[in-house]
Amino acid sequence: MLKTTLINAVQAGAAQLQHYFNGNFKISNKEGINNLVTEADHASEREIINIIKQDFPQHFILSEETGELRSDSNVKWIIDPIDGTVNFANGIPICCVSIGIEKDGDMIMGAVFNPFMQEFYFAEKGKGASLNEKSIRVSDKQQVLKSCLVTGFPYTYSDTPNGPIQVFEKLIKKGIPVRRLGSAAIDLCWVAAGRFDGFYEHNLQAWDSAAGFLIVEEAGGKVTDYKGNYYSPYQPHLLATNGKIHDELLAVVNGAPLTQ
Repeated sequence: MLKTTLINAVQAGAAQLQHYFNGNFKISNKEGINNLVTEADHASEREIINIIKQDFPQHFILSEETGELRSDSNVKWIIDPIDGTVNFANGIPICCVSIGIEKDGDMIMGAVFNPFMQEFYFAEKGKGASLNEKSIRVSDKQQVLKSCLVTGFPYTYSDTPNGPIQVFEKLIKKGIPVRRLGSAAIDLCWVAAGRFDGFYEHNLQAWDSAAGFLIVEEAGGKVTDYKGNYYSPYQPHLLATNGKIHDELLAVVNGAPLTQ
């Protein structure tokens, strides 16, 4: 029942993305420059929450735009109605709906759907990860120097040691391709699918990563915070890799030089 409701909710949210895409819709700004929210975000979120509430009215919900709909349930739905809103608002089809389900503090199920590429990613804890119902696995790259990486930059930039720009500069000066797609959920899914070998970001919210980090883990990858601890979506730092380059990339993110 949980899986069915999850799939229905993601698809309903994605239908709103398709309805509004490249159309006329209201756009407003949240904290930070270009931290957008659109009419489509609200429409997607409304459809998603309605479906969850129909099937599981007692469940806890955490959603990007609405915030917390608290309950005493041990099950929490973590929702990003549009991950990649700036892309969406500019007609760039690298955006998605992302929903993770947490039970007793553990992520047990997640789905990410980009309706414009018709890519539906799904994972259930202990049962693997899939793209359009076909099993996916992370890459086999062994070195950061030979990897293809992806990252993101915060809209409210904090100029700290080993910040996003410093790490990015260090990598690209060695000729390492580092992409910036604008959707953390898609970044994570593409690590899971083996398209990227690693993803790091300095400032994420729970709804950005809740589904995607489980999808990476179930595809055989590794996800931690910047201290190398088991990842929690309730802290900002994320490093997700194929596992083979994890320790090396973790050291680089924390200030170590990148060696040949």
